[in-house]
Amino acid sequence: MGERVYAVGDIHGRLDLFEALIDAIERDDANGRPLRSTVILLGDLIDRGPDSAGVIARAREWGKARKLHILAGNHEEMFLESLKRPDVLRHFLRFGGRETLLSYGIQPRARTKSELAALQDLMAHYIPAEDLDFIRSFEELVVIGNYAFVHAGILPGVPLKQQQGQDMRWIREPFLSHEDLHTHVVVHGHTITERAVVRPNRIGIDTGAFNSGRLTALVLEGAGRRLIQTKVKKKKGIVTLDKPAEMETPAEAKAQAEADAQARRRPRSEDE
Repeated sequence: MGERVYAVGDIHGRLDLFEALIDAIERDDANGRPLRSTVILLGDLIDRGPDSAGVIARAREWGKARKLHILAGNHEEMFLESLKRPDVLRHFLRFGGRETLLSYGIQPRARTKSELAALQDLMAHYIPAEDLDFIRSFEELVVIGNYAFVHAGILPGVPLKQQQGQDMRWIREPFLSHEDLHTHVVVHGHTITERAVVRPNRIGIDTGAFNSGRLTALVLEGAGRRLIQTKVKKKKGIVTLDKPAEMETPAEAKAQAEADAQARRRPRSEDE
């Protein structure tokens, strides 16, 4: 009680949606009851979308104006590791890193080991050290009240203080299908769903902004929950929606479980 928290799902380089959501959050906070307010970005600010560099700069600027926590996602991990390891750089380029490098003015043409080494030199030259230091400062876990905020999820049955960063940045199963309550309600991104998934033990808000044109924030105020979403609509541009965060019905939960099972049967990629 006495607090308002805004948790923002995976941005993935969509500066346009991020800017619109910042405006929506600031208006919402200014028009609401006077409470202590905190914003938490759930990670994966970069890759896939067209302006990762712009998102990083805007997040750093926003953090100077308000209380802001930023979590490290698996894409931030790959980005930092790609500066040191050619094998990770090759993987990074395949799964959204190419767009990130383009946003920094780098043409990522590299196939051989020597070309990858040359690309790493370009990255060290073009990517500002302050951006890398900023990304290195991202957190793994934030706990407020009876909510735990992580990028991907947690390993069921393990106390929060004993959770491993690798799990919190990458996990899907057994977290997604776990039905028992955790010590906290886990708010996460990482796993894309068409709409926010609200269950008794977790709330997932990665609505695939880079591809779907929908960026979602969960608003927690006392015992209340609602969603703010910025969305690209044909002929109208970016619009803002504000709606309740409704618990899934049993039928919806079953349909999502079937979709998750189908996804697990697909060939594994970096994001699965």
